[in-house]
Amino acid sequence: MTKHVEVMELVARLKAAEETFVLATVVRTVSVTAAKAGAKAIIRPDGTIVAGWIGGGCARGAVLKAARESLVDGEPRMVSVQPENLLAELGVKPGENRDGVRFAENMCPSKGTMDIFVEPVLPHPSLVILGASPVALSLATQARQLGYHVTVAAPVADLPGAPDADMLIDGYALGELHEARRFIVVSTQGKGDEAALRAAASTEAAYHAFVGSRRKMAALREKLIAQGIDAPALDRIKAPAGLDLGAITPEEIAMSILAEITVERRRGQRARAPT
Repeated sequence: MTKHVEVMELVARLKAAEETFVLATVVRTVSVTAAKAGAKAIIRPDGTIVAGWIGGGCARGAVLKAARESLVDGEPRMVSVQPENLLAELGVKPGENRDGVRFAENMCPSKGTMDIFVEPVLPHPSLVILGASPVALSLATQARQLGYHVTVAAPVADLPGAPDADMLIDGYALGELHEARRFIVVSTQGKGDEAALRAAASTEAAYHAFVGSRRKMAALREKLIAQGIDAPALDRIKAPAGLDLGAITPEEIAMSILAEITVERRRGQRARAPT
């Protein structure tokens, strides 16, 4: 019980610090197993078990593999480690997935069965908004409601008030940002377009977009290339930002951008519907 409490205390601290990890929990055991139901372990992205225990080598390899994969797509997994004869009775092979369960062979002398739930715990996704326009401010407010860690970068003098953001940067020099899957939107709308696009082009993200027309982005692209900015870095910035929803107001435009970000964020996470 003490070890379990210590693991959950560390889970709370890691969540508060917005760190990435996997929580593995033994949910069922049959026959003789080293770990029992309720045992937990915290696994770092490098595969290190930093707290807790879920048994020895009989389950470790399968769990660590599932942990690595879960951190890639953000989806939990159920791993069932069983002896060869039980796998044969079920008609499954080691490494096979069936009904959301991945099966692995228990090659230890105990020949027990252990089911482990592998849950990725990821930081809140990061949305970096460059600009102080009405769209930028509405985007910040809506994104916070959806659980994003929001950074607003703009000259403070241009802001009409304190934006709804986790982090405020005065200007467009982004510096150190929140470490999570990142999305960047430039919504300067005529004030600091070039400086903001330079910052966006030099920052790694899963999504880059510019609130403006294709024609305007093309003109800015030519200017920035002349200033030495790499064309491929600029070409990954989508313009105009957002899905084509017929949006007119700043709030609607912000909503269309978040809808497009959601499509990118969830890409590959939702299972295909059966045909």
